[in-house]
Amino acid sequence: MNKGPTTRFKVEVLDGERTSRREDVVTTEEPLELRLEWPGRPPEPLVVTMRTPGSDFELAAGFCLGEGFAVRPDAIRTVAYCTDVKLTPEQQFNTVTVTFDGPPDREPPQRYGVTSAACGVCGQQSLDELAERDYDPVDPVEAPLDVVRRLPDLLREAQPTFSRTGGLHAAGLYTTDGRKVVVKEDVGRHNAVDKVVGWTVLNQHSRKGLVLVVSGRAGYEIIQKAVAAGLGMIVAVGAPSSLAVDLARRFNITLAGFTRGNRCVLYSAPERVLR
Repeated sequence: MNKGPTTRFKVEVLDGERTSRREDVVTTEEPLELRLEWPGRPPEPLVVTMRTPGSDFELAAGFCLGEGFAVRPDAIRTVAYCTDVKLTPEQQFNTVTVTFDGPPDREPPQRYGVTSAACGVCGQQSLDELAERDYDPVDPVEAPLDVVRRLPDLLREAQPTFSRTGGLHAAGLYTTDGRKVVVKEDVGRHNAVDKVVGWTVLNQHSRKGLVLVVSGRAGYEIIQKAVAAGLGMIVAVGAPSSLAVDLARRFNITLAGFTRGNRCVLYSAPERVLR
């Protein structure tokens, strides 16, 4: 079975002229293989992503929504760990099968391959291809400036594993008055977003009117996942990329970056941050 979100190691610390030995808590990173199946078709491997164990089913569901395989709310029938007897117990808990009620909403590619924790899977190569997918329109979201400024601190307060390791990203969904809906942590920022979106899928929780908050930068894959989830506002602690800004503007998403203390930079739809 996988190790959980943290792993302990004995380390040697060099601090100036002093040397000490202690136990250190480190973020766990393990592979997760995602398989898809539907009636008349056996489970087939799709992708292997490096992630922090925990909320694996939510990660799988969020990934399927973000990549266009499960656009319909009821497209996914079940999500479960693999029971293949050929796998070791550890492999079984690092392999998740998503079962659809029929063919997925988008034909899966032959295989994505292996993705790192540093970058999400961009199944499309252009904004035009993303626009062609049958996603619901993004709902515009308005939020007061004072709430937008507070959201990164509220997210940080909900990161227990980061407090112990310093090695995790986080994503959270919040209401426009600052109430937490769900927060997830992961070694990959894109995985954290998949986990919170997947939580709404598996719990049949509406995403309408919610704000996505991320602890790091806002790259293209973060905006792409927000588009797929219909999220109209993103608040990031770090910087966006140029392609992320282009995508946010194209889909009319409010994007705030460098949101720290009393400062934030609005890159798209600034009128929805109420002052």
